[in-house]
Order: sequence, then C-alpha cells, then structure tokens
Amino acid sequence: MGVPLSGTFGPPNNTIMKRGKKYTESLKKLGDKKSFPLPEAVRLLKETGTTKFDSTAEVHINLNIDSTKADQVIRGTINLPHGSGKKVRIAALVTDDKIKAAKDAGADEAGLEDLVAEFEKGKINFDVIIAMPAVMKQIGKVAKILGQKGLMPNPKAGTVTDDVVKTIKELKAGRLEYRNDKEGNVHSIFGKLSFKEEELENNFKSFLRVIREAKPSSIKGSFIKSITITSTMSPGIKLDVNEALKAL
Repeated sequence: MGVPLSGTFGPPNNTIMKRGKKYTESLKKLGDKKSFPLPEAVRLLKETGTTKFDSTAEVHINLNIDSTKADQVIRGTINLPHGSGKKVRIAALVTDDKIKAAKDAGADEAGLEDLVAEFEKGKINFDVIIAMPAVMKQIGKVAKILGQKGLMPNPKAGTVTDDVVKTIKELKAGRLEYRNDKEGNVHSIFGKLSFKEEELENNFKSFLRVIREAKPSSIKGSFIKSITITSTMSPGIKLDVNEALKAL
C-alpha cells in the first residue's frame, strides 16, 4: 500500500522523517486543512500521485471497535461498481468435472492434486485461491501454508463456494475482501489513479456504505473514527467523516 500513516491514524507528518522532493511537493498541495470533503479529497488524490506508473488508490478507515471481541470483527466482500483496476491471479481447487468451467470463467489455474502438490513445495503464485466445499478435506495438509500467506479459502471471505464460475467472474471484475486488523483499522484499495474522479468517488462510496452497514449492534456512539485516502508513495488525505457519510 502507500506511505505508512503516522500517529494512530491519519495523514503522514512530514516532521517525523525526511521525504523525497516529489512527496514534499505533493504534501504542499494539501495546505493546512486538516480534512477534506470527498470530491476535493479525490481531486487531490489524483493531483498528489508521485509515481510514473498507474498508482493504486487506497482507503484506510479507523473504527471504534474492540478487535478482541468476536462480535465486533468487521469482515466481508464487496463488488466495486467500477472494479478495482487490479489484475488478479486466481487458482481454483475443484473436482475434475469443474476444471474446464473454472478455466473458461477466467481462473489462471484449476485442479486439485496437482495444485496442492505445488503448494506443498511453496510454489504459490496467486492472489486468490478459491475452493469447492467438496475438496476442503483434501487441502487440509496445505492449510497452514496457505493460511500463513492469507490465501486459505474461507466461507466468510466467499472463497469456499459451489458456484465457482460466478465467484471467479466476480473476483476478476474487482470483488474485494476486507477485514479489520488488530488496531481496528480496515484497509482496502478502491481503484487506480487513472480512473475518472467520478469512478473513484463511486467506488469509495460503495466501500464506505458497506463498512457503515457492518456496524455491530454492540457499538454505541460513533462507529467510524477517521478516514484517510492515499495512493502509492503519496501523502495521506484525511476526509471529513461526517461529510463523507452524508454524501452516501
């Protein structure tokens, strides 16, 4: 993801460490404002990009949750209206009769025993691994290996499914998984800087709407504490939380 956020959560503080010239120039564009409405934040996001390649747009949300409590874990999937802009390599662990359908749907590799054998050797060149419920017992021996890489298929993440074709197509179209970390932050991408401002705004709103609706019933008062957007190697731009929520 982008430049690490300083403090507990928010835009980087340029007094903490020396930054490059491009970063410093981008930081100046933010001025002295502490937070921005969504349209201005997205405009600045595109203006402050510092890389020559098409940078990824990221969103970081700090939530008022206790991550040690099971009923306050925030996790799920979302289909962004304009996709994520990221090319996803998918492996499908399926029965023999589903291999062709999985590959036709866009899976980069599909099968079972051959893929499991590769995983045992540590050869895992995929961003997402999905599996049919019928084969879960057979991949148990590589569960630890996949788990350490965050790739173990999981029903909650929508990566254990009988509808292999639909799942692969959704993932290729930009379906994302999100989950809070131990500090109560949710991090995600929501497009590329080459996207139109309207597309980035729509993707952002879709993601924020999902997070807002995921508020646990046990949480009283404010749920979303802060929102920051950034791009690869660029400064964080803090949004006005109340205005962002009203924009939904």
